[in-house]
Amino acid sequence: MASAEVSRGEYNDQGVDYDNIFPTISIGILETQLLISALGDCTDLAVLDLGGGSGLRARQVLDLGASSVDVVDISLEMLRCGKTREYGNRITWHEANISKPLDHLPLQTYDLVMANWVMDHAATMAELEGMWANVTAYLKPGGRYVGTRSGDPYAPAALDGKYGMRYKDHQSIPGGVQFRYETASTPPIDIEATSMEISYSGSTELHAKFGLSEVEIEPYENAEVVRKDNEFWKLFLDKPFMAIVKAKKEI
Repeated sequence: MASAEVSRGEYNDQGVDYDNIFPTISIGILETQLLISALGDCTDLAVLDLGGGSGLRARQVLDLGASSVDVVDISLEMLRCGKTREYGNRITWHEANISKPLDHLPLQTYDLVMANWVMDHAATMAELEGMWANVTAYLKPGGRYVGTRSGDPYAPAALDGKYGMRYKDHQSIPGGVQFRYETASTPPIDIEATSMEISYSGSTELHAKFGLSEVEIEPYENAEVVRKDNEFWKLFLDKPFMAIVKAKKEI
């Protein structure tokens, strides 16, 4: 079963390539466009990016108007790569396992909390619930959550590789599936992941448990690439293996 140490090691080894590869593959382009739609106007928002790696999406939310972002990630190498980017002092970097309490970090409460793909590295329900606990612990009442998660790990589009990334080496684990994701690039990114059924099925049970409401999936047609070439995306749209989820913290 995947562990925090496995994730840390694999992202430390391969993270230097992540920002150069993922935004250029089809699924990465789709994610970027859907996040722009889901995030909307971020003017002057304080943002927490859990599992934010090298800050790929932190920089995106700053471009949408956010005033500052705190990035928390388990991989020192991903954080180091992020620090080489020129965004002044608007991004602050923190090393931590986001499935564990974060009260040792100098965090505040935020207008917006993001958690992109990181829920797909929770190897147990306890780890997944720990991540959700941190989302809402640091989100202001009425604040917004936006995050990317995996859809069905066995979806044909996930196995096919047509969209620049494929899932492989599936193994059943208690409550979910362990697999590896591999990008169609040179060199490839090839990293172990786990997805709990309560997450990839689209259930809102954990959102409700941790005080989130108005849960929605960002419509895929809000992405320009889908509107321009619906036929290319048909395999994906028939059974998506990625979703952008939006919610609000109850007041």
